[in-house]
Amino acid sequence: MSAPTAIGMVGESLKTLLEEEMTVTPSATVSLLAPDESGTARRINLFLYKVQENGYLKNKDWEVSQDDPTKIVPPPLSLNLHYLLTPYAQNDSETGNTSAHEILGDAMRVLHQFPAIPSEHLAEGLADAREQLKITQVPVDIDELSKVWSTFSTPYRLSVAYEVAVVQLDQSDQSSRDMPPRLSAIGVPSVDAGHALPVVTGISPQSGAAGSVVSVLGENLTNWRSYIDVGRERVADGELITSNGVSFDVPVGLSPGYYRVRINISTLHRSTLYFEVTP
Repeated sequence: MSAPTAIGMVGESLKTLLEEEMTVTPSATVSLLAPDESGTARRINLFLYKVQENGYLKNKDWEVSQDDPTKIVPPPLSLNLHYLLTPYAQNDSETGNTSAHEILGDAMRVLHQFPAIPSEHLAEGLADAREQLKITQVPVDIDELSKVWSTFSTPYRLSVAYEVAVVQLDQSDQSSRDMPPRLSAIGVPSVDAGHALPVVTGISPQSGAAGSVVSVLGENLTNWRSYIDVGRERVADGELITSNGVSFDVPVGLSPGYYRVRINISTLHRSTLYFEVTP
């Protein structure tokens, strides 16, 4: 959960991260001042110059409230924060900006070493944030940097751009809604066909010579039509089954071996069995 003040807390967290992890000597302070508010002290400056809504999370669906499971809340405002990292140090008459470059390199090392702000460096209000605050260096062309620096009274200094994402600002409690009603039970419909369905349980006998008469065993077969194939030959083609049941003749001329018997009772029941033709 993030309050509307989370944007400021992110800056505080970045400041703490750099202050605790930078090792450059002599040490440099960390500020969140605008680039034109410079001084003579060695420092690294983090300036928030752009805030953008996160396009991937913009259309996120409503979700269950963490505080009240009977409520749903709209998606938070998800933001990407863009910072300029600018080093400041007293110029040397011979080496120029070398000291500032040392500060910049150490700060960049820290932000590379910690691609997400560790929990121990987070501001207190971000402890329960849903998303990690990931730090990514962003390539920015000189034209965009010039436009940013042109708004200040100081000349351009070497700067590196970073993006921190994603910062989520929760909407107020007034925007929550009651949880929609859920399906409480699933009924099982009762289907009554008005008649007992046919079931084939086997054939008898299961082996015999070619030309043998084979009976189909089952239940509720009367008054249905039978379609029976032995191997590739049809031996029953829609004959009505009488109260005496149904039987078929094994085709004459079949060589000894096992043959597949496919039985279809009015397309309501299908069975595949095997009959052994003996010598």
